[in-house]
Amino acid sequence: MTSRYRSSKASQGLDSLSPRRRTVVKAAAATAVLAGPLAAALPARAATDTPSFLHGVASGDPLPDGILLWTRVTPTAEAIPGSGLGPDTEVSWVVAKDKAFTTVVAKGSTTATATSDHTVKADIRGLEPATDYWFRFSAGGTDSPVARTRTAPAANADVSGLRFGVVSCANWEGGYFSAYRHLAARNDLDGWLHLGDYIYEYKSGEYAARGTVVRPHAPANEIITLADYRTRHAKYKTDPDLQALHLKAPVIAIWDDHEFADNAWSGGAVNHTEGAEGTWTARKAAAKQAYFEWMPVRPAVEGTTYRRLRFGKLADLSLLDLRSFRSQQASTASGSVDDANRTITGRAQLDWLKAGLKASDTKWRLVGNSVMIAPFVIGSLTADLLKPLAKLLGLPQDGIGINTDQWDGYTHDRRELLDHLRSNAIGNTVFLTGDIHMAWANDVPVDAGTYPLSASAATEFVVTSVTSDNLDDIVKVPEGTVSAVTAPVIEAANRHVHWVDTDRHGYGVLDITTARAQMDYYVLSDRTDPNATSKWVRSYRTRSGTQKVERTYDPV
Repeated sequence: MTSRYRSSKASQGLDSLSPRRRTVVKAAAATAVLAGPLAAALPARAATDTPSFLHGVASGDPLPDGILLWTRVTPTAEAIPGSGLGPDTEVSWVVAKDKAFTTVVAKGSTTATATSDHTVKADIRGLEPATDYWFRFSAGGTDSPVARTRTAPAANADVSGLRFGVVSCANWEGGYFSAYRHLAARNDLDGWLHLGDYIYEYKSGEYAARGTVVRPHAPANEIITLADYRTRHAKYKTDPDLQALHLKAPVIAIWDDHEFADNAWSGGAVNHTEGAEGTWTARKAAAKQAYFEWMPVRPAVEGTTYRRLRFGKLADLSLLDLRSFRSQQASTASGSVDDANRTITGRAQLDWLKAGLKASDTKWRLVGNSVMIAPFVIGSLTADLLKPLAKLLGLPQDGIGINTDQWDGYTHDRRELLDHLRSNAIGNTVFLTGDIHMAWANDVPVDAGTYPLSASAATEFVVTSVTSDNLDDIVKVPEGTVSAVTAPVIEAANRHVHWVDTDRHGYGVLDITTARAQMDYYVLSDRTDPNATSKWVRSYRTRSGTQKVERTYDPV
């Protein structure tokens, strides 16, 4: 594994966001969990009572002295994810400085129980900063795969380089997770950021690849109960490409709406029918419980995903939860997007973010941000393109030019945050965003209406979806057809948008030095091909002190 933390002395080198179409809920969505659908969350294996690690191992949330380790043990054949069955099982873990485990630095054990769906977390401390480690779990004489992880640099370390993979929006039924495979093959990542929609909640066939299910998920019904959410997480964790990436580097993850339900907000979701699908309170609690069981993420304030990590003096990373506290999305006809009483962050989280950005003494301030913060208007599109774009963005198809699920629907919070950056001269703030199933490179203007005459307070790199439908998929035309028409119109109507690709699937690689933050954009040849190839298509950077994006012509 190539070390990516370099000392200063080293060489510098929406989900179709479709409004709900249904008015009734299929009975299967609320029925008791059946053994057959649950079994689909396991890879094929012989029926045996020997403990197995069928869902891989993972690590996350690196600290200078620690790392969070994760696995799920299947102690017996009947202990299927979500079943609530299976005996208490002792699971041990070991951490070493070498892959052969000749230099063991930490070990311990815990008990996996049905109460936590036999998932296991070990929050290891006492490690050295900026160091590669290898780890594995064991149970009943069976060892898990061996995984590599890495701690963060010391808080005051002079770090000249960081590199992260960046992904979002991975819909199981929409294709294969080749993006994860290509990131795992790089061998140069300090970690990877998942910016939301790690799973999707829909019933089978409701949201696939241009309407075609590439591979069926489990359970087949829309996930509502704790057992449902556990089973869906388990199915995702059987993917070999996802397992491969978790084996190679620690993940830093936040949730967006589909870890709960489409267009979720604090009191409900577009894809939730109160009563017929139980209460939103119960469904949200189930989704959160399953998420923290199945993800190597430390719960932060009140069981949310907003928290902050630091990587030496080079960068800190503020991770947001833009679902737990937000007000309901505004009606585009009501004009309430500017209402000061509506929020996307919640008061406490916004104050926490502002305080952290102001107090930061790192070179770069990164913000893990699940929905786009740069303002966006549609401009003059023809009707045949406007309607599918509006569908993707969750907008009325009569041309209203905002997506109220993004920061565009909560302009008071955005204005307060950007004014805070400007009034306190807080520079080098970079938002890292997913959700929209397109790739963007944006300045974040204080006043989009007068830009570029007005100042840019920050920059934003948005990564496209791993598999979820984007604009050409909705229109069902060859890849690149729609982007060739829409991108110039979008960029002309939004002068702070330097680039947008509406059509392709892929991932990003973020590389940070003291001089600049750069995002390399990669696309996949075919999301429906398990052997899809990957190629670099564009790179954009923001140079220190500029608060503006510019194109660069070589990947890192």
